[in-house]
Amino acid sequence: MKKLILNEMDAAFRLIVEARHHDPFSVLGRHTRKNQTTIKAYMPYAETVKLHYNDAELIRINGTDFFEAVVDDQKLPQHYQLAWIDKFGNPHVSYDPYDFPVQTPEFDRHLFGEGKHWHIYQKLGGHLHSADGINGVLFAVWAPNAGRVSVVGDFNHWDGRCHPMRSLGGSGIWELFIPGLTEGCLYKFEILNRLTQEVLLKTDPYGQQFEFRPSTAAIVVAEDSYEWFDQQWMSQRTGHNWLHEPMSIYEIHLGSWQRDKLGNFINYRELADQLLDYVMRMGFTHIELLPITEHPLDASWGYQTTGYFAPTSRYGSPDDFRYFVDIFHQNGIGVILDWVPAHFPKDNFALARFDGSALYEHEDPRKGEHRDWGTLIYNYGRNEVKNFLLASAIYWLEEFHIDGLRVDAVASMLYLDYSREHGDWIPNKYGGNENLEAIDFLRELNAVTHDQHPGTVIMAEESTSWPQVTRPTWTGGLGFSMKWNMGWMHDVLSYMSQEPIHRKYHHDKLTFGMLYAFTENFALPFSHDEVVHGKGSLLNKMPGDEWQRFANLRLLYTFMFTYPGKKLLFMGCEFGQGTEWNFNKALDWYVLNYPHHRGAQTLIKDLNHLYKSHAALHHFDFDHHGFEWIDCHDVQQSIISYRRKSSQEELVIILNFTPVPREMYRIGVPNAGTYTEIFNSDSHYYYGTNIGNGAVLSEPVPYMNQANSVCVTLPPLGGIILKL
Repeated sequence: MKKLILNEMDAAFRLIVEARHHDPFSVLGRHTRKNQTTIKAYMPYAETVKLHYNDAELIRINGTDFFEAVVDDQKLPQHYQLAWIDKFGNPHVSYDPYDFPVQTPEFDRHLFGEGKHWHIYQKLGGHLHSADGINGVLFAVWAPNAGRVSVVGDFNHWDGRCHPMRSLGGSGIWELFIPGLTEGCLYKFEILNRLTQEVLLKTDPYGQQFEFRPSTAAIVVAEDSYEWFDQQWMSQRTGHNWLHEPMSIYEIHLGSWQRDKLGNFINYRELADQLLDYVMRMGFTHIELLPITEHPLDASWGYQTTGYFAPTSRYGSPDDFRYFVDIFHQNGIGVILDWVPAHFPKDNFALARFDGSALYEHEDPRKGEHRDWGTLIYNYGRNEVKNFLLASAIYWLEEFHIDGLRVDAVASMLYLDYSREHGDWIPNKYGGNENLEAIDFLRELNAVTHDQHPGTVIMAEESTSWPQVTRPTWTGGLGFSMKWNMGWMHDVLSYMSQEPIHRKYHHDKLTFGMLYAFTENFALPFSHDEVVHGKGSLLNKMPGDEWQRFANLRLLYTFMFTYPGKKLLFMGCEFGQGTEWNFNKALDWYVLNYPHHRGAQTLIKDLNHLYKSHAALHHFDFDHHGFEWIDCHDVQQSIISYRRKSSQEELVIILNFTPVPREMYRIGVPNAGTYTEIFNSDSHYYYGTNIGNGAVLSEPVPYMNQANSVCVTLPPLGGIILKL
């Protein structure tokens, strides 16, 4: 057999061998020149190669792993197969990837370059694909500054020489269709830094499933074939007026809410069944999940995301998570996801310097790095980066029926000097500290999600006084649905941590929040951030002996549930867990063997049901018409009283923040009649002292600018709710 000799001057062949060629299709595959058609293949693991359709042998080019054959173009099928024997004697038959034209339409590339392709996750990544009736996987990745990109995986010995990709020009996208690959194959992208010649091994930014940590390869998944049964929920959500509906959110870290008997993670499906029963029994309307987007480090709680399109494999597959959401929706419970577009980790296998350049981040660390967090900041001014994040948001709302996103660390996005020393930040073009690109991104995020998925909510964790966070973009706002009321939370926890005898000196912390309560659509959060890093549990923030700590906690929750704003409570707080939250183990469920903890849990359950069943407590959560002070000036006795109103009813709330019972405590009321105590945080049902009232008849005694008044007994460290 005649052996061909590789011309030493053939630079293109050498670049293929060295895995440095940016356009392998110009060398490999089928080529016709001067009426002669040749087929070239580069197959480092092949001993012999033949054309499967006619058994003609491809000749090895001497001293290389190139194989070549001259063929009759008239008899060549539309796409040919190669039959080859590997070095271990195993036979293979496969279509040649380099015999297929470009698969990613120019329209999609253009839209992506404009930053307007909300479903780009259907094009980039690794997807099951059919080309001319031949099935395989189409891989595509954005890496505009790479010298060469290859697909590597368990199907090619993780060898970047085997499947170099084609560059799609100015789009910066590289693609390769590999026939014969199926669901479940593992893959990454091997990227050549064209400046330093360093070879980078990166996981897929658009991967929709990943290996169980610490492994990081992406997994090809089947197109979504899950059969949903939440049609009624989804239909109602579209026209849902959540502004006037109750929303009580149970915030959960799935890895530590519950574990199996061996301390291992529980699958999404099993979690759904256990968690749903508990959430419904407790009366919450929604759950919010700490980020379940894929992440390498358990200790990050999911906030250092590496897979923006993949539910973490810690708890199962994407379809397992679809079941999780589906089962909650079928039972009337909404699902909100914590989502992190503010920063990303520096892990070498992920987004950091993805193609050898600062692609997703900024080159200058004064703009591109959170030094105190050790993470990188997205370049929101780059269309493709912005599109990546917008598509991720749409992905969760659309593909997993998520009801809303809580956007983490919004303040760090808005301010260029966030947590930075003087001189360690770059002003915007006007000389200010506002991140104009991030502001535009957030406005577009809210406009796009609300347009594409009406009825979903986007919540901001924003800890500053930035104006109009929850006002429409067309009025100059950021367009969020809600904002966490961090000021109220900090003030109230600071107040509650004081010994009752000193609280009269801090009374303003209870009342100041009402000055701005209706400037935004606020949610009241007692979140995971308040029970970690040495802050102590909510229970142990309370002063006094055991009885007083629990009474204070019950009073705190009564204030929260009767104050304007939607509610959020982190898991474990509802039953007064005494220790700080530990992400590495299940909650201390055993404490429910003790009556004080059972009492706190029952109180939250009753408050949830009270909040949902009384429009006065939720209809005007964002409107001053729903709240009116009765008395906010009783500083000496540390008592506040107010009315919550709707068009159907009014409720009177009185809160006593000292351990001293108050008898014959008079307050003014607008209407005469009998006032019934419908809730008392000191009830024996909650393991309190059971001091309180039954029915109280008003008197025609003018008081507090009201025509009538009532005298009530106030329990120690307790709150009561009266209804006419």
